[in-house]
Amino acid sequence: MSRRTPSGKGPARTFGALPSAKGSRAPFAESWWGREWLRALEESSLDHGRLQRGRTYARGGAVGQVTVAPGSAAAPVQGSRRTPYRSTVQVAQLTDQQWDRLLDMIAERAANIAALLDGEMPAGLADDAAAAGVPLLPGPRDLDPECSCPDWGYPCKHAAALCYQLARLLDRDPFVLLLLRGRGERELMDELGRRNTARAAVEAAAYAATAGAAPVTPPARASDPAAAAFASRTELPALPAPPPLPERPGRGPALVDTAVPEPGVDPAALELLAADAATRAHHLLAAALGARHADTAPPPPLTEWQDAVRLAATHPTMEVFARISSNCGRTPSELAAATRAWHHGGASALEVLDEAWTPPAAVLERARTTLKDDWPDDTPLPRLRTWRNRWTVEGHGAQLRYGRDGRWYPYTKDGTTWWPAGPADPDPAIVLTLFMKAASPVVHGRVRPGSARSRSGNPT
Repeated sequence: MSRRTPSGKGPARTFGALPSAKGSRAPFAESWWGREWLRALEESSLDHGRLQRGRTYARGGAVGQVTVAPGSAAAPVQGSRRTPYRSTVQVAQLTDQQWDRLLDMIAERAANIAALLDGEMPAGLADDAAAAGVPLLPGPRDLDPECSCPDWGYPCKHAAALCYQLARLLDRDPFVLLLLRGRGERELMDELGRRNTARAAVEAAAYAATAGAAPVTPPARASDPAAAAFASRTELPALPAPPPLPERPGRGPALVDTAVPEPGVDPAALELLAADAATRAHHLLAAALGARHADTAPPPPLTEWQDAVRLAATHPTMEVFARISSNCGRTPSELAAATRAWHHGGASALEVLDEAWTPPAAVLERARTTLKDDWPDDTPLPRLRTWRNRWTVEGHGAQLRYGRDGRWYPYTKDGTTWWPAGPADPDPAIVLTLFMKAASPVVHGRVRPGSARSRSGNPT
């Protein structure tokens, strides 16, 4: 839900985290206003190393959801620690007098309004505004980054990552820049509508005075479709409110022990499937009511094996597990490992468990660099043995697996079997650090593989 700032300038906007773009060399901004934003950022810093790390973080999906409000933008940025840092960037807001001049310039031409509605910043508007004393685009000294991390860099790599992410958002929607300068889209469009109405009334009065008739409001000109489209938007009815989200999923009918079932009908299985369908419907409605729903692609349909694992993970009873295990074509151990993987990351984590694949060499090289850069200085980096998308930590019974979703998944070895060991993260240093801290010589009453005790004579 959007919130209003204390100044009453309009609601803030929250943008969901953008997907990882690791391996991509595409520019962060293709629009001229997005490139100007990046120019201001890169000319404001003499530390190109921190800017490079910020670009890497932004491409790797380390920037969480971004909240843009008048004069500022903020987001959590995942660094080398488990808890994300809070990064912000402040931008000076335009004064009321500057807004008046800017709105007059936009309203002078219907093409300006049409361009904004089409997601474009009108060409030449920034130059005209600057000539009128309105700095629409920030300069090198206009960005004021802050971060909760201990780095004194200006900007630090986390704040730089936020600024690069903002460039991607600006590319998609120029109203983000206008919001940073102080006013939101609805407020701007309403004000432009009032100015257009006043301008039309003045033109109508002048026309009537010339023709000697009573003043009338002229209809939109056929040669000016942008004005007609803009005028028609004020007549649209408000959208109905979305349906409320129930507190919990509904419950299906009780079928077991209520009647003698027909041959081939399994009441217990039907109860389970009905409850599962209600739970999934509840989750889908919750997602549809979320702020990020319009920008989120629907998930691909599950395979029969994925759906079996999902059922076992979401209905964790021995009876359900036994029924699925006896019908899915996998051993109980395989289903147990798959269920654990599903708990840690759904279908993506299950794919990491089941499939080995070969990532691009450049991706693995960047991961090695990230691991080296983000590894704690007071701890020696363990030796890793690499095979395809799997890094095995020598002497520790630990393994990192790289998924197609751009995240690293931790695994631990029990006997001869590798088991999913926790949630994934885009930064391999975070995953490996957490595992190494949690590791101890004795696990579940047994000697951990690779420990001093296990090497003293007892085979693992």
